[in-house]
Amino acid sequence: RMSTTTTQYRILIRGELADAASGETMEVIAPATGETIAEVPRCSAEDVDRAVEAAQAAAPEWLARTPKERSELLHRLADVLEENAEELARLESANVGKPLLASRDEMPFSADNLRFFAGAARNLEGKSTGEYIEGYTSMIRREPIGIVGGICPWNYPLMMAVWKMGPALAAGNLQILKPSEQTPLSLLRFVQLAEEVIPPGVLQVVTGDGVPVGQRIVEHPAIGMVSLTGDVETGKTIARTAADTLKRVHLELGGKAPMVIFDDADPKAAAEGIRLAGYWNSGQDCTAGSRVIAGPRIYDKLLEELVPSVESLKVGDPLDDETEMGSVISHEQQERILGFLERAKGATILTGGGTGQKS
Repeated sequence: RMSTTTTQYRILIRGELADAASGETMEVIAPATGETIAEVPRCSAEDVDRAVEAAQAAAPEWLARTPKERSELLHRLADVLEENAEELARLESANVGKPLLASRDEMPFSADNLRFFAGAARNLEGKSTGEYIEGYTSMIRREPIGIVGGICPWNYPLMMAVWKMGPALAAGNLQILKPSEQTPLSLLRFVQLAEEVIPPGVLQVVTGDGVPVGQRIVEHPAIGMVSLTGDVETGKTIARTAADTLKRVHLELGGKAPMVIFDDADPKAAAEGIRLAGYWNSGQDCTAGSRVIAGPRIYDKLLEELVPSVESLKVGDPLDDETEMGSVISHEQQERILGFLERAKGATILTGGGTGQKS
């Protein structure tokens, strides 16, 4: 069902779609089929520097913009997202391997997030003035940090980018985003569609591997803050590296969420909750339910409900309207998940346990 043609994408720097300075590209794979579906620029530290220079050039004018003007930009970005929701949802489904059911759900939610931050842009408050030392009036004024770097994950590529660009732009900052090297397509297409409404240098996107691109974002002395949604090890590296330039950091890292089912719970309702919490987006979620702890009296009843509930999940082609669960992001991730099963000594597999592929 997926197209076999390879689409060429470009980054957004200084308000223009561009190639990497080196001219190099990297392939993007559709995890559900293993096909190469696109090529994107393989950026380097040089491209991050180009984006920073463009942001510095745009900064004086952008920092002088009023909350109303910042708010209007975010509303226009939301308009673009809404007008192109189906195309972006299909692109994200193919690139992440997530069902259309989920991708379609995320687009209006992401547009609404942009509108929320558009509202917040007009409601930024400082503390009121006061006399704390005799003869002097003190006041606190809130100012933008300046250039903010955002490093996005592969599980919600466009939505997590929105969660970074929304507050950064609302507060009057300039934003440089790096999507995951595995899932850059929906963000690249979004900024391509929004190219006309984005003031040059205010919002830019660079693609490539964490080293060197993410690393340069964290090391660059002109970037005042960096935001990461990703794994714990990357978060530790960023926190250490950011210390050298005293950057502010915002880290949303992985979790291992337990679902605790008490003896007086309704087993059917609990099973429905686990089906959603554990398997939405193939369980690839910072808040996914990753283990179930059940009380002794409900344990057997819960399993009676849970096994058929999980077996009823419609697994298949992400671009099929009926599919509830697609692929995981990569073969490497699949091996990691199967490794959990191999290490579960003494456990009994009641359903699943394989790759779902017919050998």
